[in-house]
This record gives sequence, structure tokens and C-alpha cells, in this order.
Amino acid sequence: MPGPPVSNDDMEQILGQVGERPSRARRTVLRSNGIQSRHYAIDRETRRPTHTNAQLAAEAVRRLAKPTFSVDKIDCLACGTSIADQVMPSHVSMVHGELAIPPCETISAAGVCLASLSAMKYAAMGVGAGEFQRAVACGSELSSGMMRAALFHEELEAKTTALESNPEIAFDKDFLRWMLSDGAGAALLEPKPAPDGLSLRIDWIWQRSYAGEMQACMYAGAEKQADGRLKGWQTFESRQWLDLSLFSVKQDIKLLNEHIMRYTVERGITDVRAVHPMQPGDIDWFLPHYSSNFFRERVHASLQRAGFEIPMERWFTNLSSKGNTGAASIYIILEELFRSGKLKAGERLLCYVPESGRFATGFMHLTVVSAKSG
Repeated sequence: MPGPPVSNDDMEQILGQVGERPSRARRTVLRSNGIQSRHYAIDRETRRPTHTNAQLAAEAVRRLAKPTFSVDKIDCLACGTSIADQVMPSHVSMVHGELAIPPCETISAAGVCLASLSAMKYAAMGVGAGEFQRAVACGSELSSGMMRAALFHEELEAKTTALESNPEIAFDKDFLRWMLSDGAGAALLEPKPAPDGLSLRIDWIWQRSYAGEMQACMYAGAEKQADGRLKGWQTFESRQWLDLSLFSVKQDIKLLNEHIMRYTVERGITDVRAVHPMQPGDIDWFLPHYSSNFFRERVHASLQRAGFEIPMERWFTNLSSKGNTGAASIYIILEELFRSGKLKAGERLLCYVPESGRFATGFMHLTVVSAKSG
């Protein structure tokens, strides 16, 4: 997590104020999302970035080092993120460069929150096939880079008249400034458990995209048209990139509220159980990634409707203290639970990662093992 925790009261000071008065959306959003602190890769004094996305990811990978493992021994590096530092080269190439480690296989997983789970699955399949002995999967986000006030001033200038009665940017952009934050996590995947302590065995990773049925909901580098299609940044004049703050992250709130639970929880649980049969009583720990505490009760209700209710006392999340770190979130949740001392050999974990980009969902089933239990 980059930098010290940032409280709700300090957010706008660090990200910067858009317009002549503080955001009216901020308190409303924070009241609903339940986040009390988060981290930004931003210097509090200069408001300049302290890290790139690739640097955050590389630091997470370096922290995997231990007496029995050196990052120089990685034979596969798989990285996922929502928005890389650049269009080209790939995100993983930049992380590899930051690490300055010997040649290895690399893969970048694109997408939104599911990108890091895709990276994990690639690494796991490679280890399972015997192709890799030391694969590293990583998820990272530098959301603050797109949330700084300076990036929205041109849009305000372009819409002065329209904004006289509402001096904030459109709610679909402004509310995300108070929802997203920075962070990175990484996992080492090997064919056998660690020689001491506990490890997590990946039993399976399952994902489904429902984009064939739904239009885009969360997007960047595009504008949504009246018919629901996205018009990409390359079709706009360069001046419009600033006037429309085209590269800011946007979300269709109405579409999100109407469909996110049905697709990512109810249909997702039904579909995954058709492939991997399981019962709620099989799960000792449920690790849900959700963007806001607003969705906590809705996830629970959707699990009930799907006939897969997991009591909340078996849930683990750190949203309130770590914030919504997008693709990095499931790694950050897993790391905190793993280090908490709460896990016991034989316990089973179910991770849930929804993605509102164009509606997709993913589940990962893990078992806590020791070197002796295998």
C-alpha cells in the first residue's frame, strides 16, 4: 500500500478540488461505501505521483522474497491491471523492467477487476501443467492517477454554462473519485506447499463473461453513446480528450444497480456450481470483493436467492481500511487474512470477484494446507 492511510476528510485535499467548491457527491458516496481510509501514490505536499502502476506491482513482487525464494528465480510473471501506465508496451513488460530480473515468460491480463484473477489462472495453469516451477501472479492499480483534479479542469472550462447550477463534473465520473484507490498484491505459485507454515492450494479458478448479453457499464478512454455503444478515444479530436476528460473512469450507475448482482452473484454462483459442485457449508471463509459497503447486504441477499447463503461471520473483507483497489483487491484481501493467524489447515476459502466493465464474474476456491498435509 503506497504512502500512509488517507482519511475521508483528507481525500479532496490530496486529489484536489474540481471547481470552485468542494464536491457535493463526496459525502454522499463515502456515507454509502463504508470506506474509512485508503492509500494513494501521491505526495501530500506536491500532489505529484510517488509511483507508477508498474512500480507498485514490482514492489509487491519484491516483497515475496524469502530465504527459500528469490525474485531472480521467477520463470513466469503474470500481471493484471485495469489501466496500465501506457498503451504500449504491455503492463507486465514494464513490471519486468522495474524488477530487472532475468528473462522469463510474461503475460498481461487486461480488463477491470478480473484482470488479476486471469493472471492468477494463467500462472496456476502453467504450474499445474509442469511448465513453471516458480510463477508469480500480480494485481495492481494506480487509480489516483486518473482522479487528480487537474485532469478535470479542462472539462469544467468546456462546460461552464451547463455547470453554473452544478459546479461538479457528471456524477458518473465524480463519484468514482471517492471510490477508488491505489495498491498492489502478488502471489508466488509453486508445485508444492512451502516447507514450513501454511500455504494456500488453488483448487480451481472459474470465470465467465456476460458481455454477449450486456452493454458496457464501467469504462475509460471512451464516451457512451445514446444507443449504449462506446465511442473510443481514437475517434475524437485531441482537444476533446481534455474537454470530455475522456480518459477518466466512468460508470453507468443505473446499469450497475440493475444488473451487477444478478449477473455476478446469482447467475455466477449457479453457473460455477454446475462445473464445480459445492455447498455453502463447504466454505469456511468467503472473501468477496465489492466496491462499496452498499453492496454488502445485496451480495448476501443474492447469495440467498441463489440458494448459497454464507453467514456473514464467515466473510472476510478489508474494504473499510484498504479501500477499493480494483484488480489488486483480491490479493490484498487474501494477504491480510493469510497473515492474520486465523487460518487453519483444511479450511476452504471461496473468493468472489465481480467486474462491471461489461459484466463478468470470477470465483477462486482455495484450501489451506501445510507442508505435511500437501
